[in-house]
Amino acid sequence: MPITVSIIEDNQKTRDALAMRVNRAPSLRCLNTYANAELALKGIPAEKPDVLLADINLPGMSGIECVAKLKEQLPGLAILMITTYEEAELIFNSLRAGAKGYLLKNAPPEELVQAIEQVHAGGAPMSMQIARKVVDHFYQQQPSSEVEQLSKREEEVLTLLAQGRLYKEIAGKLDISMATVRTYIQRIYEKLHVQSRTEAAVKFLKRD
Repeated sequence: MPITVSIIEDNQKTRDALAMRVNRAPSLRCLNTYANAELALKGIPAEKPDVLLADINLPGMSGIECVAKLKEQLPGLAILMITTYEEAELIFNSLRAGAKGYLLKNAPPEELVQAIEQVHAGGAPMSMQIARKVVDHFYQQQPSSEVEQLSKREEEVLTLLAQGRLYKEIAGKLDISMATVRTYIQRIYEKLHVQSRTEAAVKFLKRD
């Protein structure tokens, strides 16, 4: 079954482009698109998509406020913010509201598809620039001894993960399969007691 996706984006051209990218991917299917938060709050709880793509800067209610309200009604909804903004405050407000990933609108179509698949699978995909800002924010905190539990190969995978590399890039760089990458990442999450790429990267970079 394809991953079902709903989209909130006020710009029609961008909205149509996102829907087209989603529908072109065999693993995805766009259920509906919305031009503002108010319409989305009426339609999305009924259609119950697997993943929501939400813009931040919407007319009327903001995308961040809309996300917070939708999470109250649909706690299991996986939300990926799609935006042109890189400000740290907006990033963290989005994550606090319930978003699990943060992607810039100029991301290549392939990265968008992979991000949707990752957030649906429980990951926290972020554009490289966004991941860097999040890591920088926490960099001064104390290191975690849990990192010492990682094997050499797990450290190699996590190093690339912390750089914002996509799963297929990690697989190609280390000459391993995508399935093996996912297995390593699952082990890393378990050893570090984290649930996302960002949390794992923060613990890893704080070790020095």
